[in-house]
Amino acid sequence: MFCRILAGLLLLTAACVAQNTVRAQVAIKRNVPGKGNNAGVVVWLTPLNPSEPAPARPAQRYRLAQKNKQFEPHLLVLPVGSAVEFPNHDPFFHNVFSLYKGKRFDLGLYEAGESRSVHFDKPGISFIFCNIHPEMSAVVMAMSTPFYDVSNAAGGVAIQNVPPGRYRAEVWYERSSTEALQPLAREITVNGDASLGNITIPETIEGPLQHKNKFGKDYDKMNPNYEPK
Repeated sequence: MFCRILAGLLLLTAACVAQNTVRAQVAIKRNVPGKGNNAGVVVWLTPLNPSEPAPARPAQRYRLAQKNKQFEPHLLVLPVGSAVEFPNHDPFFHNVFSLYKGKRFDLGLYEAGESRSVHFDKPGISFIFCNIHPEMSAVVMAMSTPFYDVSNAAGGVAIQNVPPGRYRAEVWYERSSTEALQPLAREITVNGDASLGNITIPETIEGPLQHKNKFGKDYDKMNPNYEPK
């Protein structure tokens, strides 16, 4: 009887330990004030002195659809080891590739109704493009830590189920340079619900994000597959 009670208390304690929530309020300082909201900022915590393996995020099925010459959604944040489906919902061909940072792949040319997948087996940021439509872009972030969240339109961030301990908090935003984001990193000690406070994200990249095609060259407007928006 005593053993059962002790086991129950241990389970209850473990459940309580994992209920800490770390919150933050982010605000994007834009080059054009009032244009856009505060969504799309990734905040994550990396354990500094892990005493035991961090609990893994539950497996999910991820999808980055090609529709109306856009990737939907534009940003995907997922655990390392996840697979992402790339279905083509447009009535024409697409060629999905990523040859810059993170996962390098080229899914080749495929038509409407087809879908291909990629296994993101290493942590990192992958910039996704279409070799036919230069206006198409997306970002996949594969995380080695389960403690992360993406800001909503109001700038709210809530990282749940964080065990007590010391962590390094970091942020990422697509239109901010590495140099602008590095000073925002900090250490935090979690002993219960905690807050990173207000975080201002400087927008340092102006205008459309430029990139080359999968051959490292400018997009060829004479290519019969090229379909400008």
